[in-house]
Amino acid sequence: MTTYELAQVNIGRLTAPLDAPGMKDFTDNLEPVNAVADAADGFVWRLQGDTGDATGFRIYGDEWLFLNMSVWRDTDALTAFMYQGTHRELLARRREFFERMSEAVTALWWVPAGHRPTIREAEERLTHLREHGPTAFSFTLRKPFSPPAS
Repeated sequence: MTTYELAQVNIGRLTAPLDAPGMKDFTDNLEPVNAVADAADGFVWRLQGDTGDATGFRIYGDEWLFLNMSVWRDTDALTAFMYQGTHRELLARRREFFERMSEAVTALWWVPAGHRPTIREAEERLTHLREHGPTAFSFTLRKPFSPPAS
């Protein structure tokens, strides 16, 4: 029997370089927010580079598109983390750090337990969501899908 975990990617177009003064509140909180995520109930994995965060990665070949990618036990675990503490506060202030985008910026999908998604996989899932709306292949928290039948 295969068990599944929830992969998520979210992206944002930076309003300024990460080292700009206006980005200080965001960058100063990366490490604390990531530490809370790492310790959260239901957290499995997150994309990170040598710096311990994902700031060195880009998506769609765009130097201004920042991404975050992680794997969680399920949608409840992800939602519980997203809407608490400092992460919630930064989410409320996202327009200070990221431009408003007209296309979907977050995609979710089920992966076999132990699978670690790649940036290319995230691009495929996000593109699919943008082109087809929520489906079992790629969906949102507002329109979630159950894991595949085992």
